[in-house]
Amino acid sequence: MKNLTDVIRDRRATPSFDGTPIPPADLRQILDAGLHAPSGYNMQPWRFVVVQAPEQKRKLRAASYNQPKVEEASVMIVACGDMDGWRKDLDQMLEMGLEGGMPESYAAQARSSVSSYMSNFTADQMKLWLNKQVMLAYTSMMLMAESLGYDTAPMEGFEQDKVHEALRLPLSYWVVALLAVGHLKGADKFDGGRFGLNHTVFGEEYGKALKLS
Repeated sequence: MKNLTDVIRDRRATPSFDGTPIPPADLRQILDAGLHAPSGYNMQPWRFVVVQAPEQKRKLRAASYNQPKVEEASVMIVACGDMDGWRKDLDQMLEMGLEGGMPESYAAQARSSVSSYMSNFTADQMKLWLNKQVMLAYTSMMLMAESLGYDTAPMEGFEQDKVHEALRLPLSYWVVALLAVGHLKGADKFDGGRFGLNHTVFGEEYGKALKLS
């Protein structure tokens, strides 16, 4: 496995894949990394559709502005958030917490506070919340795939309604992003560079340089 420092520094959005199959054990490890990501209230609202069959990848490609890498990739992971997940999963989440040592008083408080907080979201607020939660899991899967020696391409170029139709998603699902996983074909993408600390990081308040020495 590659170490995390090298994965973060060297990863590129892969332009083209060779279609080599991914062993089930590796795919399970990639997905498991996403399932262990943190989430608000531990609600874990992410849902993943793993697309490997050629006919399904063709449908997904048509819903993703005809990008060839959708069909070329060994696996396409469609990362969604369930807008109704908190209603369906709250009781089970608290049961798991209690089994793991969650105090009864904390569970009772969470049952009330989660319901009160989430039920007041507008549809747009819920989608924004889901974007944050799902991307935590998405990034964990991407980094795990890279650490196992695979190449990845995060994709936001798709049409929400067409992905829903192609994959027969429930109406409560909000598609956040697609993740292409496989092995690079041809030349890797150029290094676009990254801004340094002095450009993007401040210390204590905006405009003050962060001192690390």
